[in-house]
Amino acid sequence: MGGTQACFSEFTGMWLFVMFELPVKDQKARKRYAQFRKSLIHEGFSRVQLSVYARYYGCEDSSDTQRRAIAQRVPDNGRVRLVAITDHQFGKMESYYGKNREANEEQPKQLMLF
Repeated sequence: MGGTQACFSEFTGMWLFVMFELPVKDQKARKRYAQFRKSLIHEGFSRVQLSVYARYYGCEDSSDTQRRAIAQRVPDNGRVRLVAITDHQFGKMESYYGKNREANEEQPKQLMLF
């Protein structure tokens, strides 16, 4: 399986969301928050909203390794939720800025290869 299978349809492509609340009461906690957030950005996640980041994967299998890695890095006293939805489901999401509806993010034109 892995990333070599043909898996670029709206039903197999996945969006992985990371939603988190991390304590920021002191300098050490703020540093852990910043490190966690920067690690998501470094791994190709984009900010969707405050403390909500998302990344597109061609297949669900492709996101499994990433999910395990994120779970290992959850800071003490942090609350993190990982949610994966298909590209098709993502396309049904409604986004608003005030009363104006906005277009959803599109899957990247080219997937990052490591």
